[in-house]
Amino acid sequence: MKSHTGHEGHSRVGSGHTAAHGRAQGHVHGEAHAHPHAHQESDAPRSRSQLKDPVCGMTVTEQSQHRAEHEGHPYYFCSAKCLAKFTTEPARYVQPPPSAAARPVEATPGTIYTCPMHPEVRQDHPGNCPKCGMTLEPVLPELDEAENPELVDFKRRFWWTLPLTLVVTVMAMFGHRFGWFDMARQSWIELVLTLPIVLWAGAPFFVRGAQSIANRSPNMWTLIGLGTGAAFVYSVLATVAPQVFPSSFVSMGRVAVYFEAAAVIISLTLLGQILELKARSQTSAAIKSLLGLAPKFARRIAADGSESDVLLSHVHVGDLLRVRPGEKVPVDGVVVEGSSAIDESMLTGEPLPVTKRAGDKLIGATMNTSGALVMRSEHVGSATVLAQIVQMVAMAQRSRAPMQRMADQVAGRFVVGVVGIALLTLFAWGIFGPEPSWVYGLINAVAVLIIACPCALGLATPMSIMVATGRGATSGVLFRDAAAIENLRKIDTLIVDKTGTLTEGRPSFERAVAAPGTTEDEVLRLAASLDQGSEHPLAAAIVAAARERGLALVEPEQFDSESGIGVRATVGGRALALGNTALMAQLGIAVAPLAPQAEALRAQGASVMHLAVDGQLAGLLAVSDPVKATTPAALSSLRAAGLRVVMATGDGLTTARAVGQRLGIDEVHGEVKPADKLALVARLQAEGRRVAMAGDGINDAPALARADVGIAMGTGTDVAMNSAQLTLVKGDLRGIATARALSVATVVNMTQNLGFAFVYNALGVPLAAGVLFPFTGWLLSPMIAALAMSLSSASVITNALRLRKARLLQQ
Repeated sequence: MKSHTGHEGHSRVGSGHTAAHGRAQGHVHGEAHAHPHAHQESDAPRSRSQLKDPVCGMTVTEQSQHRAEHEGHPYYFCSAKCLAKFTTEPARYVQPPPSAAARPVEATPGTIYTCPMHPEVRQDHPGNCPKCGMTLEPVLPELDEAENPELVDFKRRFWWTLPLTLVVTVMAMFGHRFGWFDMARQSWIELVLTLPIVLWAGAPFFVRGAQSIANRSPNMWTLIGLGTGAAFVYSVLATVAPQVFPSSFVSMGRVAVYFEAAAVIISLTLLGQILELKARSQTSAAIKSLLGLAPKFARRIAADGSESDVLLSHVHVGDLLRVRPGEKVPVDGVVVEGSSAIDESMLTGEPLPVTKRAGDKLIGATMNTSGALVMRSEHVGSATVLAQIVQMVAMAQRSRAPMQRMADQVAGRFVVGVVGIALLTLFAWGIFGPEPSWVYGLINAVAVLIIACPCALGLATPMSIMVATGRGATSGVLFRDAAAIENLRKIDTLIVDKTGTLTEGRPSFERAVAAPGTTEDEVLRLAASLDQGSEHPLAAAIVAAARERGLALVEPEQFDSESGIGVRATVGGRALALGNTALMAQLGIAVAPLAPQAEALRAQGASVMHLAVDGQLAGLLAVSDPVKATTPAALSSLRAAGLRVVMATGDGLTTARAVGQRLGIDEVHGEVKPADKLALVARLQAEGRRVAMAGDGINDAPALARADVGIAMGTGTDVAMNSAQLTLVKGDLRGIATARALSVATVVNMTQNLGFAFVYNALGVPLAAGVLFPFTGWLLSPMIAALAMSLSSASVITNALRLRKARLLQQ
């Protein structure tokens, strides 16, 4: 049982959010009582045989040594692992949600549903798009929503009927060879086996096809419904009333039937829908990742000084909240007392934690890395910075026009044309053809519809995309959707974030500058010895550098942190102080002797700290976010490809310009917020530019979603990767050149596939209609039409597979 394999529910918390784990332990006696319905097994006295583990559902007894009490009710567990899960999140298990299969499709009050392909379609309840038939999805998904009910339904239809499809196909292909049944009887057997496939498994497709006709918006569902329906109706007629067909259509004792064509088309369509729905479910992953950043609980301080954990939704403006070391800041607010280094990188992109003291502003969902804080909430709910970023990502995702819109328009005209030709064929043969004229007309009309079945047309783009994405994955390039592959070749402007994209994205020791009378190693050794008592990430970089050099460190004594401006301690009997110029000024230590060197380091984008020994300046230490070794070559390749490169970063303008100058980037935007990056992308697009955005932080998410192509670094945050259409697994910008080459090859391949599909239809439809009959006496039976359809699909697949061997330029 899954619940017994380990602490699955803790794995994500433990990887980067360890504080949230510890904090969750305290929630057991907090606001979990907000859920009024306890587990049904504990609401009333039950016999021992009826007790259930609320986590895994296993039957347990009151003798179990694993038990907990919640809201006055005892709970019993099968193992310590299930007990630990319940203790961490009791509210999750006291009222377990119904299974996805059993949950009705109901609209949450206030939820707006829209079509991924037609964003202008919006309504307040679930349903299908009136234009394309695609299932509508919420504009803003919920964090803990269950599996898509339609996906569950299609899986059930597919797996229950797949054996029938296989049996019908095998009988159609080999039944006459092995003589399993009399051929007339075999037709009846195939009819019986195909009935549930067409009438039950294919029912949603026929409904959508009918809706497309009712809404006067012909689409791919119209073709699928007409083609499959025509094959099935023709086959039923051939089975029930074979005498109405000319003797020329009798083969091996029966009129040829095409039940296997209808069955295979429906099964393949179901499989395609399952894959599509799974892929579409990932489009909301970016917003879910953002929603998941916010902690579920906050520790509120009451007027009498008592403290309790409350649900985040219960926090109001003006509440006093305590934020302990390692916890996330629950909402936006201001520090009332205490000081700490706050890691804001997940929202601002800043690589280094920011020291916060009384009066400083705090952003919700950022991480408190060290000291304890008391804050007053100022913005809650939809007014927080995180909530606004969520809204921006949602709006940017919906504002992008899907590439499939043009394909829908073409398919609509194609459908109308094919239906018109089929009707013309029916009446032309019925009125002017030889006897039995209407039978000939029906047969030829069915042949037209079957040969025009959208298999090849439907496979033309997806097969190329499937092969291209697989090829890209082997090259470290992950495309998110077909639109990214199509659009990347058109890009002429690339916006890059600094932190984590051009640079490594983590603090590292750069160098030490020694004052006269000491050495660089001694400056590093003393600073590292002092910083052993600090929890600041800058200190960790200094200590790590000293240990890499094998320097002997001494344990500090009388360690003292000076309110975020530095630290002091005694090391080896010497009084040391390490911090910024404010600490040096407070101690009366002159920094002028090394001021030029400090300014030079800052101009290069480094953070500078001063080391004082026994009241005298001993040296400087610089910690910076280094440029990736591959960045200069990558930028050269991109410029050679004709791309305009722009840097936009949340870092200070001086640091940004320094990095830009070092890398030869002329256009630099510093101190930009998520909204500023989004505005920059919109402005460039308004100028007629095709814009790609490359970034790795949560602050990049709105711009990544709005850009024509968003490019995320695989070494960055989950939200950045979920918002982007393209991810570079190695975080190497050189992958963009590879991706562009693959984009060009894929678009060419898709064009070829579409050409093949239309050529087959252009040649096959006239033949099926009997255009050549007056000159050659040839008629295309539905069997030949089905063969032509298969050949067209085979040619598309074979051509798409050529992409696996396409040569991609490595820049």
